[in-house]
Amino acid sequence: MVKFTRRSVMTMLSAMVVVPARAQSPWPPVTLVVPFPPGGSTDALARLLASRAQQPLGTNIIVENRAGGMGSIGGAHVAHGRPDGSTFLVTFDSHATIPALVEPVPFDVDKDMEPVLLVGTAPYVIAANPSRPFKTFADVIAAAKQKPGAVTYSSAGPGTIGHLAMVLLGKKSGVEMTHVPYKGAGPAINDTIGGHVDLIAASIAILLPQIKAGTLRPLMQTGLQRADALKDVPTAIESGFAGFDASAWWGIFAPKGTPPAIVGKASAVFTAALREEPVSRQLRETQQINLTLEGPDKFKAFFGRQVDIWGKVIRDNNIKVQSS
Repeated sequence: MVKFTRRSVMTMLSAMVVVPARAQSPWPPVTLVVPFPPGGSTDALARLLASRAQQPLGTNIIVENRAGGMGSIGGAHVAHGRPDGSTFLVTFDSHATIPALVEPVPFDVDKDMEPVLLVGTAPYVIAANPSRPFKTFADVIAAAKQKPGAVTYSSAGPGTIGHLAMVLLGKKSGVEMTHVPYKGAGPAINDTIGGHVDLIAASIAILLPQIKAGTLRPLMQTGLQRADALKDVPTAIESGFAGFDASAWWGIFAPKGTPPAIVGKASAVFTAALREEPVSRQLRETQQINLTLEGPDKFKAFFGRQVDIWGKVIRDNNIKVQSS
């Protein structure tokens, strides 16, 4: 007959508790890296996601802002991070312009990163100072044809999708317009409202308050469909630019080599968190995001198309910025 001491019984009971916990392989603490300063749409998305995904992942999630280099500094940090589910990049559409735009390129957006989730899209909007005579984008084209270079437009910076969309529209229309870049959307909006620039090209979420206030007049939106908030404003396709789509988008990436099981689990948890009604409603109302919530495979295909489209525009027009 085997005799058990109190110590041996407690040891066995402890083992019975500890072993299953180890078998569950708990998720490490997570950092969501935002490659832009606090306060923007990407930062807001990451903080919403962090608050909602902590419980289902069973770990702490923090948001870390690593701004600079058109998003390439934060992107490089994640690309070179540990592929264990501890680090993700929550980023914006400019991520697709890094390969062609930034010199030197600090990482390979394709080879060094794993697509996790395409969160959603939103159209860019082209709007005019109300004192200008433009009522439609066709009026802009007519003025630019009459006086090449006389029509001016602002953007949040060189190589942003707002800038590139205007470059592409100018090429398709056969007209020359003058780009006035700013360090951020705020100064660009202020100078357009102030009449120093004729037009602005920026995301709908940034321009909507000024449009509603009447300080900017919307001429055209550049998504595939009209946004609910601007039902009376035509798309570029409806304005004669067949197939034209210049949409803002938000996505999540992991370091290359992150196991498919971890990528799949993270994608599922992030999707469920963003589908929750309070979160989805806030993203729709404050950022005008059309939630697509497409997983790794569809996101990879979408991202590849974005890299190709905007990379060609950048190369054809010799647009470059420094990474730091």
